[in-house]
Amino acid sequence: MRTGTDDRSIFLALFLTGVALAFAGCRPDYPSCETDKDCRPPEFCVNRKCAQCRQTSDCKEGFSCEAGKCSPIAGFCRNKTQCAAGEECIANRCRPCANDGECPSGLRCLKGQCAKPQCFKDDDCAQDQDCVNGLCVSSKKQPVAGPPCPLGTVYFGFNESSLSAEATAQIATNGECLKKSPRPAGLIGRADPRGTVEYNLALGDRRAQAVKEYLQRSGIDAGRLKVVPRGSLDAIGTDEASWAKDRRVDSEWQ
Repeated sequence: MRTGTDDRSIFLALFLTGVALAFAGCRPDYPSCETDKDCRPPEFCVNRKCAQCRQTSDCKEGFSCEAGKCSPIAGFCRNKTQCAAGEECIANRCRPCANDGECPSGLRCLKGQCAKPQCFKDDDCAQDQDCVNGLCVSSKKQPVAGPPCPLGTVYFGFNESSLSAEATAQIATNGECLKKSPRPAGLIGRADPRGTVEYNLALGDRRAQAVKEYLQRSGIDAGRLKVVPRGSLDAIGTDEASWAKDRRVDSEWQ
């Protein structure tokens, strides 16, 4: 036979079970939450409020997590076509390049854009332009004045590198001309076509060296004089009269 005490115990157990079930079925009103399960997929419970994200990795590419919301990243890009004119796509951001290291191989950062350089040295540009940071720009250099006077040719005898009286007279005239300007000069040693190419190159060198040494004794700085042996490479003579014109040293302003 069941006692009153048993009835009260059963009643209490049923009451507590009902309370537990009631609480289990009671969820916070959206967007309030206790756990992620209280939110709508794919949301997260952040500070008891349902939000799109906890961190940027919860957002799709091109968006960042700001205050629980996935917001577009300003200037985000995947490639240059998504950027405005004059900008590059660098580390997924549209902006001008700052240095060559931010550009692909073979390109340089020129005025904020990655581009193939127009030049590497001044000789790559027009005569009135200089190569500045890969671009040809108008030269600010003062034009170089022309030579103050012409430099004459020094002739030599057959197979000779010694100086004749006529040769020394012409070199002396050239020396006076060279003293009028600090510009350098080239001494091109030549020979007629008889003999081997190697021998004629050596002969042309000896002739040019002879002229250089005489000019040095006349007071011309050796650093201004550049010897260029050409031998018979440019010879055009076909007989003694024309061969005599091949045996020479040309002095040219640089």
